[in-house]
Amino acid sequence: MKKAGILVPVLTLFWLVLMEGCIRQTEAEMPAVQQAVPLEEPEEEAADEEKQTMPEEARESEQAVTEGSDTAMDQKQEEEFSETEIVPQKDLPKVKGIYITGPMAGHEGMADREQLAADTELNAMVIDIKNDEGIVTYKMDQPMVEEMGAGVRYIRDLPELIERLKGQDLYLIARIVAFKDPLLADKHPELCIRKKDGSIFRDKNGLAWVNPYEREVWEYLIDLGKEAALAGFDEIQFDYIRFPTEITDEEADYGTEALGKSKTDIITEFTAYAYEQLSPLGIQVSADVFGTVIDNENDAALVGQDYGAMARHLDYICPMVYPSHYREGVYGIEYPDLMPYETVSAALEASGEILAGIPKGEHRAVVRPWLQDFTAVWISHRQSYEGEQIREQIQAVYDSGCEEWLLWNAKCSYTAEGLLSED
Repeated sequence: MKKAGILVPVLTLFWLVLMEGCIRQTEAEMPAVQQAVPLEEPEEEAADEEKQTMPEEARESEQAVTEGSDTAMDQKQEEEFSETEIVPQKDLPKVKGIYITGPMAGHEGMADREQLAADTELNAMVIDIKNDEGIVTYKMDQPMVEEMGAGVRYIRDLPELIERLKGQDLYLIARIVAFKDPLLADKHPELCIRKKDGSIFRDKNGLAWVNPYEREVWEYLIDLGKEAALAGFDEIQFDYIRFPTEITDEEADYGTEALGKSKTDIITEFTAYAYEQLSPLGIQVSADVFGTVIDNENDAALVGQDYGAMARHLDYICPMVYPSHYREGVYGIEYPDLMPYETVSAALEASGEILAGIPKGEHRAVVRPWLQDFTAVWISHRQSYEGEQIREQIQAVYDSGCEEWLLWNAKCSYTAEGLLSED
């Protein structure tokens, strides 16, 4: 009995640590003057779907970088890429996917998500490779990852995972969080966003961000993308490809590289550079953006996301059009969370209007929106998001002329009733 009494708390602690990655919420800081600022979205522990706490968040230049840059890759890695043939993809699927954290990808609970995909229309998974804590979710053989101790074996056997999921005809997307990287910021403070007084900027959760103007940060992100490509992912998706919302341009010191170059300039340049570096490897390149930047210039300038400009340098652009994240009255909709079809339809109509400005024949990303598969308990005028609400959003995607979508749930728990069966 004494031995069992010791094991129970130990096993409980192990479970909580393992599932920690499933409580992160996506980009939900509301960036705009015109965008309502909701309470923060609650974190929800995967081990207890009813338990909720408050989390850290509720998620014009078109000049490409053409000059070669030094990379952090060593000679061994360069040889691997020169010797590895990555065949360009053909007949890409119309993606219908879900988000999976690193801990979930390496946990036995992954079997339930795989079964959901087998039983429904789902055909893709977005899997964390570098999360918003700066953690690389498997032991990656990459110099800076090793130097910082950033690799954590949430995914114990990545080749086996990829082979297994590919065997189920799943399209695999590697999610790499870009400029929200408190680990890199702490290990390399010279790469941080700073205030004009020289101090390091920290967000409302006390986390430092890396500076998008720093090219060394770019190279680190590209190296991670190349590693994910070699590992067998079909697509690299950058999240937090933006500036933080809690510091003004008057307060911030982005360094000499920022002189004469706006935030939208540099984010577009990074997008173009990432596409230039990764696309030749035969993989697709995508980026997540705030839904409000589509047609809100204030939001675009604040976070540095020029929707139309970024779409010129991506295979897929993924606006987060969660109904809960729009202010009351936007698009003439009194309470967006209560009208998911209308809200998603309006956002994607605005998207179509912006992208129609790209001349015919020029490169333009496919629109693949993120949809809401969670209940926004932090807002007043809300409803439970169940099968009906999920399906309304998906139908709005199709009625807008788009053909692909992704579902977000921080605890990786998805609503089967909102999905069509495999048949």
